[in-house]
Amino acid sequence: MNRPDAPAAGAAATPLYAAEIKVYPRSVTGRYTNWRWVMVWLTQLFFYGVPWLQWNGRQALLFDLESRRFFVGGLVLYPQDFIYLAALLVISALGLFFFTAVAGRLWCGYACPQTVYTEMFMWIERRLEGDRGARMRLDRAPWGVEKLWRKGGKHTGWVLLSLLTGFTFVGYFTPIRELTAALASFSLSGWEVFWVLFYGGFTYGNAGWMREQMCKYMCPYARFQSALIDKDSLIITYDTARGEPRGSRKRGSDARALSQGDCVDCTLCVQVCPTGIDIRKGLQNECIGCAACIDVCDDVMDKLQAPRGLIRYATANGVAKGWTPAQMWRRVLRPRVLIYGAVLALLCGGFVASIAGRDPLLVDVIKDRAALARLSEGGTVENLYRVQLANRTERPLRVRLRAQGLPGLAVEPQRAIDIEPAAIVSTPLQLHLPMEQAAAAGRGSHPVTLVVVVDAQAGSDATTVESAASFYVPD
Repeated sequence: MNRPDAPAAGAAATPLYAAEIKVYPRSVTGRYTNWRWVMVWLTQLFFYGVPWLQWNGRQALLFDLESRRFFVGGLVLYPQDFIYLAALLVISALGLFFFTAVAGRLWCGYACPQTVYTEMFMWIERRLEGDRGARMRLDRAPWGVEKLWRKGGKHTGWVLLSLLTGFTFVGYFTPIRELTAALASFSLSGWEVFWVLFYGGFTYGNAGWMREQMCKYMCPYARFQSALIDKDSLIITYDTARGEPRGSRKRGSDARALSQGDCVDCTLCVQVCPTGIDIRKGLQNECIGCAACIDVCDDVMDKLQAPRGLIRYATANGVAKGWTPAQMWRRVLRPRVLIYGAVLALLCGGFVASIAGRDPLLVDVIKDRAALARLSEGGTVENLYRVQLANRTERPLRVRLRAQGLPGLAVEPQRAIDIEPAAIVSTPLQLHLPMEQAAAAGRGSHPVTLVVVVDAQAGSDATTVESAASFYVPD
């Protein structure tokens, strides 16, 4: 017996997946496009330029995984400073909440690496294949000499840019000047070659081929942005009341006299969209907030001698209630946004203060587990430790050790320890406690404090760094 929902004989079955329609974004000019290119230049000047900057004779920004040291300007960070990375992630997340609550997907539209590199790849594509119509004709044309050189030239440019990107990325982990010398002499290590190709390959695939599919299907931001915006967030909005009903008309004609809206249904807002959506259908998950539709719609309105702003940054409440920009901005700065901003400012201030006031030395005390305590020949109770001292500065330090917490507690050896700039020194340490004081303290573990005194440098006072430890008194 046939199921009632089974397809009839000879009928084509519905495919499980719909074929992805290729998007051919049209080039556009305007103030928001200019801002996007400003962000492209700023982000890429930073990315490609910072590895070449020098600081105290070394790379200014370097994540040296092999020696487990991370240099950020004048800061020297160690894996124990992971708390700062966690704080940066929290600040970044809260900043994303703040900007999304104010104006939607600003990050996606102007600064996201996927957006930035897609813009760069499309620029190469337009230079070699032409604008939207020319690219569509070229794709439909049979393979020939012209199509081969245009397509080949485009992919050659993409590959070169991707390899440069991968090489620069590796330059943040291996000093880029050494990396360049190794490349010139064909002596790159296997891992360096792997990561250059790996990161370059991802750049080529994401910005050259996947493009809007990364934003539509793989990026989680589009899925939870609806929880971060409300009807008073500035988003890219089509003014339905003004634009409908759509219809073509001549330049300078009165749309209202023709019983039409201002939208002439030219579909240019769809053609310039990098994700291929129609903003006239309202805000959609696929919209990355690039504002290309605003630029092209304003250009059309100028040609029709109609007011700009048919598609514009506005709030849902502002469009529905006909508010002026000033009225919308007053609602944009609502309690939710002010709370986000205040918390973000406090976190940023605390982060900067923590960095500025951190100790010049990182101290880690490890007690010897093989022998909790022993009696020395001098009639004292002796505990053994290993002390690791990490110099967080780029100047040599001389330190001395002392202990406190129990009367009579003494440190051996009593000598100064020299630590090279940004270096780690591990040294054995003995704490001695006379028998009389040990008996008075009683059996068991007692909290003590190891005090590391950093000798005064020229023009500065001596500083101390304390680290908690324990001293064990046996029976």
